[in-house]
Amino acid sequence: MHSRAEAASLDEQIEEWRSYVGRNRAIEAADVAELEDHLREQIETLIDSGLSEDEAFLVSVRRMGNLDAISREFAREHSERLWKQLVMPVREAGERSQRSEALVVFALAAVAAAIVRVPGLFGFRLDEGLGFYLVPFLVLPLLTGYFAWKRRLDAATIAWLTGAYVIAAILVLFYPFVSGSQTEVLAVMHLPVALLLMVGIAYAGVRWNQVTGRMDFVRFLGELCIYYVLTAAVGGLVVGAVAGIFRAVGIPVDLELWLLPSGAAAAVFIATWLVEAKQSVIENLAPVMARIFTPLFAALMMVLLVSLLWTGFGAEIDRGLLRGFLLLLVVVLAFLLFSISARNAQAPPGLFDVAQATLVVSALLVAAAALWAIAARIHEFGLTPNRAAALGLTVILLVNLAWSAALYIGFVRRRFQFARIERWQTDFLTVYVVWAAVVAVLFPPAFGYG
Repeated sequence: MHSRAEAASLDEQIEEWRSYVGRNRAIEAADVAELEDHLREQIETLIDSGLSEDEAFLVSVRRMGNLDAISREFAREHSERLWKQLVMPVREAGERSQRSEALVVFALAAVAAAIVRVPGLFGFRLDEGLGFYLVPFLVLPLLTGYFAWKRRLDAATIAWLTGAYVIAAILVLFYPFVSGSQTEVLAVMHLPVALLLMVGIAYAGVRWNQVTGRMDFVRFLGELCIYYVLTAAVGGLVVGAVAGIFRAVGIPVDLELWLLPSGAAAAVFIATWLVEAKQSVIENLAPVMARIFTPLFAALMMVLLVSLLWTGFGAEIDRGLLRGFLLLLVVVLAFLLFSISARNAQAPPGLFDVAQATLVVSALLVAAAALWAIAARIHEFGLTPNRAAALGLTVILLVNLAWSAALYIGFVRRRFQFARIERWQTDFLTVYVVWAAVVAVLFPPAFGYG
């Protein structure tokens, strides 16, 4: 007989394993229960042979095989189930019906499509100047509201999220910006990044303070990007085809100007609904994309480093090139975060992790070169809002990449658990949000709104 404390410990480990397996929707609750019975049988057999509970659990889990392999096996045996999930997801007990949720999503998509036309009533054109950047301010509150409804957030949290959006609106509308100034551009570009925190809190709910909750939001953002591109591509083709027909018959209607902004806003909600309804499908793409693009990004960063060393760098580097460096670093870090969210944290280090470590170290060196060039430009030409924002972002990226490189190298050398990399990246999300808020809120008055 095992002690009650040992049983509780074993049950906790099995519950954690069950929760991890259950995240893949290709495996239903009954399947998880079947796998758990098999796992417990193996554990009992190993305990009877003399292993401790911890040892028996780890060996049994390893014998169960990789979760991706299990998922593929279930996909082969239950292919009709996966097809049905693609077309009409199974309703889970206790959840709102798919029909009611679809109605809410399509209603929000219609509202978003209509609301982006409102700025035009006040003389703001979405295809001119900063008009394009108004779209996130109109869409993000609706997206936050959708998740607040779906996660059934409490009234206090909803009030807090609403207050944050009200403050953001006041800043945008009442700050005395000089038209077209650097601080105005920086504010409208950075404030949506800060407001993503509101979406994340609504998405994760009470789990936002947990690593898994924040990582789920990262996973959602990555999947949303994929579905959004697919949705936007289809919508763009339809609009383009209809516009071509109108022009061919002599009807002078500029459908692109009228429909594309509205379609871009509505597509956010369609893509969100697809991600929420079809998570099991897109999650299978994440590891494939990561394994394809990580070596390519690593090679690109190495080529960039060699080019910098060959040509030299400093104050003479064009600011457009510096912006390209920063954009590339942001893309690399976003891709790195998405790759981390798609990885099995329990798997041992392999060649893919070596490629990830190479990518991080290369990006770190590029960030150091960018920091040197920005500092040289500030010394040569003085401090401006744009240079201050670039300097701060580069320092933040450098800090993130430096510790990420140390953690990845330690993980590859089997000195750290992968969970430390996950925690570092999800904790660091707050730094990006705070910096975006600083640029949007404090930079304008600090630089005289110019």
